[in-house]
Amino acid sequence: MFKGSCCCGDVTYEIIGEPVIGAHCHCIDCQKRSGAGHTTGAMFLEENFKIKGTLSKYDQITDGGKKTTHFFCTNCGSQLFGKNAVTVGFMTVSAGTLEDPNLIEPQVAVFAKFKNHWDMMDSSLETFEGMPDWKPKLGV
Repeated sequence: MFKGSCCCGDVTYEIIGEPVIGAHCHCIDCQKRSGAGHTTGAMFLEENFKIKGTLSKYDQITDGGKKTTHFFCTNCGSQLFGKNAVTVGFMTVSAGTLEDPNLIEPQVAVFAKFKNHWDMMDSSLETFEGMPDWKPKLGV
């Protein structure tokens, strides 16, 4: 089981099961939302989340025309979760909000074409210039 919370503790969560994938994202939107060079997240089946507290959300249409929804704590603003209209039934947790972020093992880096020179990445990770044509399978 994975557990985590926002900065102020108003939102807590538990996730049952193993992540489908862990990824670093260098897209411009993730850089702006995080204030850093990339975000790191792990995707899980959405039905495996148990969330307590009040969330706010922000819907966005990406450059590729796809809708993403981002959930954050209404009080402290911590970005906690994300959903992508392409991956229905799955939700991504922001790795830094986990009680133990070291439980997440990123396998890929996406949108590397936007990576900043000062944002060092593990060169052994599979890296994509954009978003690969990949969809998780239910029941994974």
